Amino acid sequence: MADVLDQAEVDALLAAVDAGQLDDVSQQTRRSAGLPKDVRTYDFKRPERVSKDQMRSLEGIHEGFARNLGASLSGFLRTIIEVRVATTEQLTYSEFIHSLPNPTNFNLLNCEPLEGQMCLEMSPLIIYPIIDRLLGGSNAELFIPQRPLTMIELRLVGRITDRALQSLTEVWSNLVDVTFSLAEVESNPHLVQIVAPNEVVVVIGFEIKMGARAGTMSLCIPFNVIEPVMGKLAAQGWLAYQRRAAAEDCTRDIARTLDAAEVGLQAYLAETVITVRDLLSLQPGDIIQTTKSAAAPVTLQVEGRNKYRASLGRHKDNRAVKISGPAPDDDKL
Repeated sequence: MADVLDQAEVDALLAAVDAGQLDDVSQQTRRSAGLPKDVRTYDFKRPERVSKDQMRSLEGIHEGFARNLGASLSGFLRTIIEVRVATTEQLTYSEFIHSLPNPTNFNLLNCEPLEGQMCLEMSPLIIYPIIDRLLGGSNAELFIPQRPLTMIELRLVGRITDRALQSLTEVWSNLVDVTFSLAEVESNPHLVQIVAPNEVVVVIGFEIKMGARAGTMSLCIPFNVIEPVMGKLAAQGWLAYQRRAAAEDCTRDIARTLDAAEVGLQAYLAETVITVRDLLSLQPGDIIQTTKSAAAPVTLQVEGRNKYRASLGRHKDNRAVKISGPAPDDDKL
């Protein structure tokens, strides 16, 4: 019955609880029993300076960024673009740099009023298909060259980067008033040293899909850049923001996507029925009779559905119609 405590040991445990020394007593008990100490391994080369709750908050912020960027690129490229958060991890800056391909699209970002710079890297595996799409290609048999981007290609990719920076500014502004801007573009990430090689950085990895093509994008956030706002990354505060701002974000995303959508607009003067013989015998100057009055309004259809009534007119040297009101769905042409 060696596991049964006598009265003296019970009194010692109760006294330790009252004095707040239970942890010390537990360690002494484990040592006396020959059990191993409760020791955790700590790697000084990769110190974890960002807590798990703060990492989850950062992941939640950039999930919103991924949704906004996917909607923005889908409207801009006129195809379905899927962007999602793939990884969220803490690394040293040297580990992050050595994990990148060379050459690549490496963007240095200013994030005023925060001090320091962040990095946004986009893989050539998705950069070149996007460039091909912008130039009218089909991406069917696209070859991915192993070279830096040309000046023309950099101008085209800059339009993608601008939309990414706009989306970053939107999602970060709910946490802290910050404005992202492009400082510099490099092709060799090993030539860029924004922090010390052993400095801790948070790397958010994204996966971008465009049809059968897929690639990665990485956002590198040095710890010393976001250290002043780490207190705002509490999980409860971020979850409260998510519940409050979800509807506003969805409304803004939907409105931005709809603004870029193109629809077909057709104006119908009148309609009638004639025989094929009469159709084949039509000559310039012939008159086609309809049952609709010349003073009757014109019907405007949007994507094949009645939308407006309008009157005929002229604007400068072009024929035009002036909208006078809505048209019922059953309005006859």
